[in-house]
Amino acid sequence: MLRLLFIFLLLASLQAKEIHPHYKFKAIGYVSDFIVTDNRLYAADDEGVVTVFDLKTKKIVDTIILEPLTTELGELQPARILSIDYLNGQILLVSIGKNLYRNVWVYENHKLNKIIFEDAKLSIKEARFIDNEKILLATFASEIILYDMGEKYNRYKRHVTQSTLGDITLTQDKKHIIIADESGEARIIDVASSKTLQILSSENVDNVFHVAHAKGVTLTAGQDRRIGVYQKGRTPYHIKSDFLVYCVGITPSGKTGIYSSGEDNKLQLFSIQTKQKLHELSGHKAVINQIKFVNEKELYSSENSPYIYYWKLD
Repeated sequence: MLRLLFIFLLLASLQAKEIHPHYKFKAIGYVSDFIVTDNRLYAADDEGVVTVFDLKTKKIVDTIILEPLTTELGELQPARILSIDYLNGQILLVSIGKNLYRNVWVYENHKLNKIIFEDAKLSIKEARFIDNEKILLATFASEIILYDMGEKYNRYKRHVTQSTLGDITLTQDKKHIIIADESGEARIIDVASSKTLQILSSENVDNVFHVAHAKGVTLTAGQDRRIGVYQKGRTPYHIKSDFLVYCVGITPSGKTGIYSSGEDNKLQLFSIQTKQKLHELSGHKAVINQIKFVNEKELYSSENSPYIYYWKLD
């Protein structure tokens, strides 16, 4: 049995190869976040612009532009966008306002509506749709807020941890949020009640930059050069990298993971079950900040530049 396993792993390693981008999309400014729908790619950037691409023609078909900020010296500066999400034709945006507090916007039917103002003095890092009426906000201070857009009030506001927020992600059914922080811990929280259901703390010992989740599998990307792997009903483990791990991603099935690897900004695929390294994706020129699979064989990734990369896996 061990010999068969060794042969399988050897064959898998021999089949691993280097993959290059199938296409590169260029946004207006440096991409901070992006979302992919059935036929559109929405790229949010530091220039206060959402560049909208048609995935078939690969051309820019629209732009959403936030009003620039006026500094104390009377100068105009872009309203940098930090976060973007999409649901049923609505686009949710978080931008930096005056005094570094945040504005939250909803764009629908070619109209931009501000739903949370900088006067609320919130340091929101990310916002995600829960449904057509509710959104989840996460602040740098690791507070989570469930905001009702229809009634315009907070259903709850909870301080989850004393550590600074690293990243958040929702489970596929949007019933749970995974929130990771600078302590190296990640928490699974019930969205409806805000109760902490589980703390994932065994695999990272330093700041977690990024988190991904699918089908009961949670991946963490750490400053400690570790990729934490937590699977429901199985013993967690970590993979060691030779450089800071800024970003992770996972296929919708939860079977294949990916992480940023090395100083040359490559992406490394690996099997969640066997821990075996698979194909390597090469082409990024800057630090990778987002990785999003659309299915088992296609993914997009962005970096600290105007570019979003589209990859096709064999």
